[in-house]
Amino acid sequence: MTERQGQARVARAAGLLMAAILASRILGFIRERAVGDIFGRTQVTDAFFAAFAVPDLMYYLLVGGALSAAFIPVFTEYLARGEEEEAWRVASSFLNLVVLLLLGFTVLGILFAPLLAPLVAYKFAGEQLRLLVYLMRIMFPAVFFTALAGLGMGVLNSYQHFTLPALGPIVYNIFIILGAYLLGPRIGIVGMALGVVAGAWSNFALQWLGVWRRAGRYRWQIDLRHPGMQKMFRLMLPSIVGLSVVQINLLVNQNLASGLAEGSITALRLANRLMQLPLGVFAMAISTAIFPTLTRQVARGEKENFTATALAGLRLTLFITIPSSLGLLALAEPIVRLLYQTGQFGPEDTRATAVALMYFALGLFPQSGVQILTRAFYSLQDTLTPLRVGAATVALNIALNLFFLHVTRLGHGGLALAFSLTSFFNLAALLFLLRRKLGPLGGRRLAASTARSLGASLVMALISSLVAREVGLRVDLASGAGRLLQVGLAIVAGVVVYAAGVLLLRSEEVKELWRLGLQSRKKRGGGAE
Repeated sequence: MTERQGQARVARAAGLLMAAILASRILGFIRERAVGDIFGRTQVTDAFFAAFAVPDLMYYLLVGGALSAAFIPVFTEYLARGEEEEAWRVASSFLNLVVLLLLGFTVLGILFAPLLAPLVAYKFAGEQLRLLVYLMRIMFPAVFFTALAGLGMGVLNSYQHFTLPALGPIVYNIFIILGAYLLGPRIGIVGMALGVVAGAWSNFALQWLGVWRRAGRYRWQIDLRHPGMQKMFRLMLPSIVGLSVVQINLLVNQNLASGLAEGSITALRLANRLMQLPLGVFAMAISTAIFPTLTRQVARGEKENFTATALAGLRLTLFITIPSSLGLLALAEPIVRLLYQTGQFGPEDTRATAVALMYFALGLFPQSGVQILTRAFYSLQDTLTPLRVGAATVALNIALNLFFLHVTRLGHGGLALAFSLTSFFNLAALLFLLRRKLGPLGGRRLAASTARSLGASLVMALISSLVAREVGLRVDLASGAGRLLQVGLAIVAGVVVYAAGVLLLRSEEVKELWRLGLQSRKKRGGGAE
């Protein structure tokens, strides 16, 4: 496969993933809006989001680390060499072992939930603490099903099959929304917890329908001495921390927020979900799509193609997420008002969430770049470098959190700002170390591209902010139509200004996106499913 054909396949896969992730994130907003609509921003919602952090964290620890850094690179390496029989020998042992470990982990998690509760909200006490423990016990089975769904996604992605993995999160969110609106009014926040479990099981069932079609060589065995299993073990442990830095930092922020004003955890959670939209739609889609390609290029010794693919992914990601970052910063309050202010979620809740969103937005584009660079290291089967950087990032995040809480009056906004500042450090460190590992990466080209995007984005943010202010003075912001008009016109103005800016600055990413789009349409019949 030529470099251009490989880029076309990545473009098709990324396009599919972007569309599916966009749908999933929109459903995620509906899910979060359901929380505010039915329950508001209270101690109850703080307890739910604190309990919900456990499935999220365990997913990244067990699946994000083990799957991305260990399973996919090794499994894909066997497939790239045409050794499918051996690939499934390793996969069978790994999957069987993980199932047994997850079963034990789920049982222990349910039994020892009271001991785990302080890890997610150490300041909770009394009825709020009892609710947290109860919700954790209900949602722990979701860890089991979500992790297995993630492993199924890994198998399918290794075969360049992206459709079912893209649909899984959509199904997951639908069940949580149903739990909120159908069960929430009857049994309270427990209804959403049951929706989480039902969604996790449905996602698992969907992925393994696809895996089963390819599992003809599956074996009921656990061969710990197989060289492939040995390699997975060497790669897996460091990556569990390395790839989960974001979740660990968010967990630290949430824990500290449990000692702040009521509703602080909810405000941080809702703001972070908004920041996750462009991060998921663009950065995660591109990094997921290029990961199997990067792994195959390493397996075939194609160093130049590997570097080109990784840097192209990084430049395109920053080209899209820099304006997204500044756009969220400029329109934080209008966006929060449009998406969340309803029912029990009032103007004060909007202001608190908007403050968190403004600080989170600063870290959007560096965090997007981290998604790409981390996958590049894991494709090289280097898990120690992201581990070392991740450990330093967690330490820096804790130090900044304590500084902002005790020296400033930023409150929960300081926790979001600390998260963003550590994202810049994470990106810079990974980029520096990747260059030292591979040699020149085209740093001048990357810097020039970033500067053009940043310049156009600053103008875009200013214009969007002015449009939002002027429209807000002329419409009824108490109505949904007025809010939609304010945000919609501001976004349209921003998109037009950014597009004009990058065209005037002759950003090469515009041509690359256009060329890849044409290649994707010409070869729509093949490639990624």
